[in-house]
Amino acid sequence: QTLPKHIVDCEYAVRGAVLQKAEELQKKLAAAPSAPEAAPPFSRIVPCNIGNPQAVGQAPLQFHRQVLACLADPALAERPDLFPEDVRQRAAHYLAGIHDGRVGAYSHSKGHVVFRRAVADWLERRDGFAADPEDVFLTDGASAAVKMVMQLAVRGPKDGVLLPIPQYPLYSATMTLLGGRSVGYFLDEEGGWSIGLPELERAVKEFRQEGGTPRAIAVINPGNPTGQILSREVMEGVLKFAEQEKLMVLADEVYQDNVHADGKHFVSFRKLAKELGSTVEVFSFHSVSKGVTGECGLRGGLVHCHNVDPGVIDQMYKLASISLCSNVLGQALMASVVTDPPVGGPSRAAWEREREEIYAALRRKAKRVTERLNAIEGISCQAIEGAMYAFPKVTIKGYVMKKAISLATPADQIYCLEMVERTGIVTVPGSGFGQQPGTFHFRMTILPDEDTLEKVLDDIEKFHTEHPGGWFQ
Repeated sequence: QTLPKHIVDCEYAVRGAVLQKAEELQKKLAAAPSAPEAAPPFSRIVPCNIGNPQAVGQAPLQFHRQVLACLADPALAERPDLFPEDVRQRAAHYLAGIHDGRVGAYSHSKGHVVFRRAVADWLERRDGFAADPEDVFLTDGASAAVKMVMQLAVRGPKDGVLLPIPQYPLYSATMTLLGGRSVGYFLDEEGGWSIGLPELERAVKEFRQEGGTPRAIAVINPGNPTGQILSREVMEGVLKFAEQEKLMVLADEVYQDNVHADGKHFVSFRKLAKELGSTVEVFSFHSVSKGVTGECGLRGGLVHCHNVDPGVIDQMYKLASISLCSNVLGQALMASVVTDPPVGGPSRAAWEREREEIYAALRRKAKRVTERLNAIEGISCQAIEGAMYAFPKVTIKGYVMKKAISLATPADQIYCLEMVERTGIVTVPGSGFGQQPGTFHFRMTILPDEDTLEKVLDDIEKFHTEHPGGWFQ
């Protein structure tokens, strides 16, 4: 009762009630040999609630891990019998750019310049024009970068940031903590979760009529939780709208390497803003956690500032300096992930093989999950074009709907709670991301191995078929 209201009010559904229930069930599974009568009706918990690739078996890319090993113990970089030459060369280059070669020491608050220069070089290769390392901040995952930039947008309770609905709840939770307003704009589900200009105009008009001041627009591309890849035409519309309304663009592009659909291509907002001659401030986010790297626990991320006034960057530096710096191994990993091993080097072939195996599996799983979910009566799922999630719409009725009404709880939350209790599959209710009133969804990852994922889909089909009648002994 004595905590600040904004702390109590903020919510993060990805690790909410369903995960807490799963943790309780995991304890029962662990105790099952001594208390079989209390054991759940499944043999293991399958975490499909979060994009955490290595937690469900994805192996790390060896090249980057070997570089990190040499940074953690520089003596390893002198061992030609242990690691390939290109690994040792990269580690030596990084160590030379770190003060005394000690990754345990604080870095510059933006991150070591040797790593920021690598990011700037990558941005130039990707977008076709130069980037300044001084416009790059390396952070503990992209989430820390998002929070820092959102602090720039919110001056008081009348300031708002346009957030896609559905959205990744980091955004709405951060707005609650900052005391600003989340201004939702609905994505067009039947249009493949696209962004419509009339919907953006509606959101801004209504917010202004309430006395609010829109300050920024967040765009997640490829989409989380929705899995869409925005077209160039749609992105151009967003940039023109942002320029017209004087909004900053928060370009969440952490899934830019996760493109599964034939004929779809990722284009960065930074590249498009330059081509259009737009003056819009674009803050671009990236991470080591997604793509095919999946290094979520090592917490490496970045934000690049395009068209941002130097005075604003100075204020960001001040914010970054309050935390001294992000973790140095995460900085190094971010730099290495965006810098491929040299062509013809001893690590290149294995690196390409490892990446292609992960890419190919993700493409197969994206297609398979879409097909299987759409084959279940009462479930419909837009094509998973990118990222690593499905966000199907579900028809909820009977026992689960009645239980939701009696508990005054969103029906998709009860649906997901019942699913984890009956199957061990951990998903996230759509109400945690936002959705059109009267619709229900859940988010699941496509990350488990293909055999496990097939069993997951079997169990979801059985669960959904049975859910209206309930489960009674």
